[in-house]
Amino acid sequence: MNFLKILKKTVIDSQLYVSLMGTLFAVFFMLEQNTFRLPTVILIFITYFSGYLYTKYQRTKHFFKILILNAVAGVICAFLIIHNHNEIRLIKWFIIVVLGLLYNSFFLDVYIRKIPFLKVFYVGLVWALVNCWLTLHEFNLPIFLISFFFITALVLPFDIRDMKSDTIKTFPMIIGVQSTKHIAYLLVFVSSILASFYLNHHYSIAFFLTSILTYIFIYFAENKRNDVYFSFGVETCSALPFLFLVILEYF
Repeated sequence: MNFLKILKKTVIDSQLYVSLMGTLFAVFFMLEQNTFRLPTVILIFITYFSGYLYTKYQRTKHFFKILILNAVAGVICAFLIIHNHNEIRLIKWFIIVVLGLLYNSFFLDVYIRKIPFLKVFYVGLVWALVNCWLTLHEFNLPIFLISFFFITALVLPFDIRDMKSDTIKTFPMIIGVQSTKHIAYLLVFVSSILASFYLNHHYSIAFFLTSILTYIFIYFAENKRNDVYFSFGVETCSALPFLFLVILEYF
């Protein structure tokens, strides 16, 4: 039990885990598009990590330290892009960072997270842009839609988790838990169908297997469940395409 508490505090609560999951989700599409580059992987991880730290600690006494850390991370990211890519990639990255700031910044009168129902789609939008735009030379619509629908579906169980503490209206509050799950099922289904049409063979199989496990996690998502179920279990779904791909390719 103590080990689980330590693991949660050091890996999950530190935002390392969600950042790694988002990075592996991007790596899956980079491999499918044959655009994998280690500097880009590092860039994505740092961007996710600094963004989630900013969101978590902006109203705490640690916020100034986080700002300094984010400034250093921004310099590192800019260096990685300039040294390994071009100014177009730098502009793309900057736009995605700004979108992240608009999601949840206390100095704004109205930010995206305060707008009912928009939050789930906005998170899907930002993650999808990383996969279909930041890592590629041109915007890839199929990858955008696959990523957007899948990540949006994964955000809905977190709304179920937070439905008794959220201060804004969310889908579970308005339409109920079961109807929210049905929306999530539909989004995963659409994402899986698109993946089967547009991704290469092994990649579409990996995504299909991911969809099955994702359905299971959504099905058992309940407000009464421990936070680890969501922060570890549901969060892991975004890394499953990459993990299944490794199994299919190398075992």
